[in-house]
Amino acid sequence: MSVLVYTENWDGKFKKLSFELISYGKELSKKLNTELVALSIGNVAESELQKLALYGADRIINVNKSELSFFDAQLYNSVLAKVTESVGAKLILFAHNNTGKALSPRLSVSLKAGLATAVIAQPDLTNGFIIRKKVFTSKAFANIKINSDIKILSLLQNSFGLLEDPKNAVIESFDTDMDFSDQKCKLMDVNKVSGKLILTDADIVVSGGRGMKGPENWGPIEELASLLGAATACSRPVADEHWRPHEEHVGQTGKVLSPSLYIACGISGAIQHLGGISNSKYIVAINKDPEAPIFEAADYGIVGDLSKVLPDLITAVKEFKA
Repeated sequence: MSVLVYTENWDGKFKKLSFELISYGKELSKKLNTELVALSIGNVAESELQKLALYGADRIINVNKSELSFFDAQLYNSVLAKVTESVGAKLILFAHNNTGKALSPRLSVSLKAGLATAVIAQPDLTNGFIIRKKVFTSKAFANIKINSDIKILSLLQNSFGLLEDPKNAVIESFDTDMDFSDQKCKLMDVNKVSGKLILTDADIVVSGGRGMKGPENWGPIEELASLLGAATACSRPVADEHWRPHEEHVGQTGKVLSPSLYIACGISGAIQHLGGISNSKYIVAINKDPEAPIFEAADYGIVGDLSKVLPDLITAVKEFKA
């Protein structure tokens, strides 16, 4: 028996969510008195793979095939099933992001495994295997008992944190022995956005709403984001009025985020928007209306005119960085 963690890499580099997942898995493997196995698919350098051992991976399995150089849910599911069988994993962990949402249900069906998504805490093992998660757009919590022999969890980002636990892990290459001749997806071309942080990967997000009054006033938002190494986002009305591109729209009908810091500028805090940011670790709201609903969800709030607050905030960040 072992705990298997699926780790994602972006162009051969791991990000925080993979290390958080390893930290969560290590804590769980200690409770279960078993080993933690990290799985990486793709071309990743040995030095980068060794970073997984810093957070507690006992074994690191790397599957590097040219046919797996781009994400194909069907093929990746087959690899995961084979690795699960090989290491005798009874518990498989994913991040609760787009990739995890695509893979965890497929693998659940393939392995006849119980699945709990968007978990936020370690399971309660005193009376079976009971996991805690957020429900109803994070307005309530649910405790779910998984009775199946094999269990699959997807962890909500920023719900556990990073815990270093260095191990002398051995990196193993895994031969999937798969036939790729009938591969249904073919990669024809790759066009990547350059010079811009991907919103769903960002640890810090600076977002604007109708309080910005127009697209011509977005300069301070972009400058603050640049200073903080953050991504930019917006509310739905802003995207609908074409002030900002639709890929920046955050909310129940847009992107759902879990950054460490979300700065909401001129956003009133409609329930649909809050549904997309409620999993943020910290929310900072800037709004001239002290009764705006966003302040009820915010950890920190500034009541004031954006045309004055944002320049002062930018100056303060520059002074701090200097």
